[in-house]
Amino acid sequence: MPEDLLIKMSLFSRRAVLTTTFISLFYLVFSNFLVGFKSDQLVLMAIFNVCFYASWYSRKFILGFSIFIVYWILFDYMKAFPNYLYHSVSVEQLYNLEKSLFGILVNGKYLTPNEYWLANSNTITDVCSGFFYLLWIPVPLAFAAYLFFVNRRQFLYFSFTFLLVNCLGFVVYYIYPAAPPWYVQQHGFDFIAHTPGNTGGLSRFDVFFQMPVFETIYSKGSNVFAAMPSLHSSYPVIVLYYGLKNKLGLINIFFAIVMLGIWFTAIYTSHHYMLDVLAGISSAIIGILIFNVLKGRKTIKVLLDKYESAIL
Repeated sequence: MPEDLLIKMSLFSRRAVLTTTFISLFYLVFSNFLVGFKSDQLVLMAIFNVCFYASWYSRKFILGFSIFIVYWILFDYMKAFPNYLYHSVSVEQLYNLEKSLFGILVNGKYLTPNEYWLANSNTITDVCSGFFYLLWIPVPLAFAAYLFFVNRRQFLYFSFTFLLVNCLGFVVYYIYPAAPPWYVQQHGFDFIAHTPGNTGGLSRFDVFFQMPVFETIYSKGSNVFAAMPSLHSSYPVIVLYYGLKNKLGLINIFFAIVMLGIWFTAIYTSHHYMLDVLAGISSAIIGILIFNVLKGRKTIKVLLDKYESAIL
């Protein structure tokens, strides 16, 4: 029997088929029960199964990127457990703290940085900030793909650090639920459960291009009251850190510009306070430090070695 046919047949071993079928069906049924059916769930499972069976290389690729799939699933499942059910939401408290620390005096009145930029927005900044905010997903994923092809160990370090930082952020979401600046601008200080996601200042980007780009994204948000910390601000820190560790040269300048752009946009578009951004930066630094400690532990090192061997 030809060698290529043997390889193709082994891709569809009984164990592989039973395992992936069980995982796929369990995910779809459990997700339907927990958060309701969404076409995104079918797309996710379709991508996973196609990559798993297309070739050995694509199988290793999707197994590696399963770390990011776990992140997406955890984020999606947060819809079933709104953080405001477990702790009171900070609306006025965070707003007042922001104003007291970073207030800008305008005509004898202190404004938060969000309020200042809301009154001083312009089309050029609207467009630039929108493009920066569109990069918060593609840049980390593209960087992860680059590491996967050039250094699997660094890929694992980056991916697990990314997941760890997100988990830290999710914990804070439940310990300290917080309303974003646009919520105060639209609803005041009253808490309103089940408030839908909102594009905030990013709506100006959609209006300029006459396309519901951010409206589509934020209509799928898991939790409005998860402004603290700003994980959007965490991701570029992780990317730049591993970019510097891997000595990517001029690419790191691009990463730094994107990082600064995302930080500014978070505030400019009223999605986050400066305190949220600082908390996001801190979460990234803490997550990086924790992972650097954990990866030296024998148990974690063994797990990383096994995971690496599975995707090599």
